[in-house]
Amino acid sequence: MQNNRRTIGSQYEALAAEYLRRQGLIILETNYRSRQGEIDLIARDGSYLVFVEVKFRRDDRKGAPAEAVGIQKQGRIRAAAAYYLYVHRCAETTPCRFDVVAILGEKLTWIRDAF
Repeated sequence: MQNNRRTIGSQYEALAAEYLRRQGLIILETNYRSRQGEIDLIARDGSYLVFVEVKFRRDDRKGAPAEAVGIQKQGRIRAAAAYYLYVHRCAETTPCRFDVVAILGEKLTWIRDAF
């Protein structure tokens, strides 16, 4: 089941990456992993470095996809982002943003500055 979930997740992350590319973002990394956590997509949007969490739900029986990005998940993403900035020697003044791409069935919603 875990393998199947990962495959499905990868498909929707690719869909989200393509959508963001069409919106003008440059995808720098996919599935970035560190000891601090995982970031689905890292992109450049103008001068901004954007850390993107992708969430998919077939339907809303378990709630909206964006609701799954709770405080703990946000903390892990922030920690992984801080590590990414450190490893890549980004300036402390680098503007950053945390976005969520929520996919509910066939509907994709891009939430800029989600947290």
